Amino acid sequence: MLKSLFVFGLLGVLLIRAKCDLISVCVENDYDLRVDCLIEPKSNKINSYEFSWSSGTKEFLINTNVSGSAAEGEFKDKSYVEELPHGYRMTLNGFTDKLPHNTTYMCKISGEAAQVNWEREKLALCSAVFLKSSYSWIVGLLLFVYQTQS
Repeated sequence: MLKSLFVFGLLGVLLIRAKCDLISVCVENDYDLRVDCLIEPKSNKINSYEFSWSSGTKEFLINTNVSGSAAEGEFKDKSYVEELPHGYRMTLNGFTDKLPHNTTYMCKISGEAAQVNWEREKLALCSAVFLKSSYSWIVGLLLFVYQTQS
């Protein structure tokens, strides 16, 4: 009984940790910057989004569909946004060499915001980020299989 409680407690912690990351930043194999914003869009509503970064005291709007707002000139026609099942993904083409050293990436979906701080040298390849986020599910599955076998 105590063993089961420990195993499912550990599984719960891993699954909660995986769900808490509302924003992730990584570099594609072709050096495009990818920002996934996993704020759930509102159903039956036209959702607005904004993707930006800040360095120091200046914030730069990269892409938006908010009426009356526009991306900075250097980002126009260099990024695109696609809807995911549970959020939005912004891809910025060919800008990884122009990223500031320490950057705060931000996204806002229909008024709800998320942000994360990154150092340029610590940006991982998106395939590695996928493996990292999948790791908790793999561990959870292994724990479940172990528990059902014993």
